Amino acid sequence: MPKNQQILLDNRPEGAASASNFKLVTSDTPDLQDDQVLVRHHFLSLDPYMRGRMNAAKGYADPQPLGQVMIGGTAGEVIESRSPKFPVGAKVVGMGGWQQYSVVEAGQTGALRKVDTTDVPLSHYLGAVGMPGVTAWYGLVKIIEPNVGQTVVVSAATGAVGSAFCALAKARGLSVVGIAGGPEKCKYAVDELGFDACIDYKEHSHPRSLTKAVKDACPKGVDGYFENVGGMVMDAVMANMNAFGRIAVCGMIAGYDGAPMPMSYPALILMNRMKVEGFIVSEHMEVWPEALKELGMLVASGKLKPRESIAQGLEAAPEAFLGLLKGKNFGKQLVKLV
Repeated sequence: MPKNQQILLDNRPEGAASASNFKLVTSDTPDLQDDQVLVRHHFLSLDPYMRGRMNAAKGYADPQPLGQVMIGGTAGEVIESRSPKFPVGAKVVGMGGWQQYSVVEAGQTGALRKVDTTDVPLSHYLGAVGMPGVTAWYGLVKIIEPNVGQTVVVSAATGAVGSAFCALAKARGLSVVGIAGGPEKCKYAVDELGFDACIDYKEHSHPRSLTKAVKDACPKGVDGYFENVGGMVMDAVMANMNAFGRIAVCGMIAGYDGAPMPMSYPALILMNRMKVEGFIVSEHMEVWPEALKELGMLVASGKLKPRESIAQGLEAAPEAFLGLLKGKNFGKQLVKLV
């Protein structure tokens, strides 16, 4: 069995996360038992939720244990199998973590999923046709519940979730406005992803300025908002929400380092009779088949062209992850392991 490089959570962050929180080790891969498979990971997914799991305080999920392999989605290939369900050569996705190989119990429900790479590249199953894509689908379809012609806004617009959200929203006849950081990302959002407009939040140092920018981009007001960021961005969009607007709260990346994020005008929720709902997509597995089918068709047809930022080698994962938290990635952040 091959030697396995792994990245462990060595200690918990105090404030901002740093590379010193992680530790690279080499371990032996155990021999397979009956109904187990050995997966060689080709890609590791890096996602903002991992930052919250690094903290000791319990949130919607248990903290990442110290001294263990960092949690993370993976896509790869079965290279040894003692299960008829997953033959050698099968392309699979799972939660293999920050390591080169994983031994997986083939009979464990949801531990591995076979994927078809004929029309959809393997890496996209960690982004547009994976957890981020389903996250966008659930927030749009099940929480925002838009009607044709309405206006929706998404923050972190050019990331894996935001790009899928745009394609799904345009397919439903909506006006879609993005919020992203920097002129290059905003140009990409409009020219390639198909957003009707994109606001560069970095141009606005004051909430009033950003609020006006949202108003200018959404002259009919905002009917639905997909929240990935929080803080000043959320305040600016909420100030432009229409009566009975819906907000799907997926992430609060602005507060992942522990700083409080007070809401400036919570009375708007009452005044506009808004629905504000947080969700974790792994708690809604019943929608995954329907969502993945639509997302796969969008990618295969070219209507969704997800962009990827790819770091090379497992040792690059910590710095790539820290860059993701600061918005340095362009599109879905992955680590290529082969």
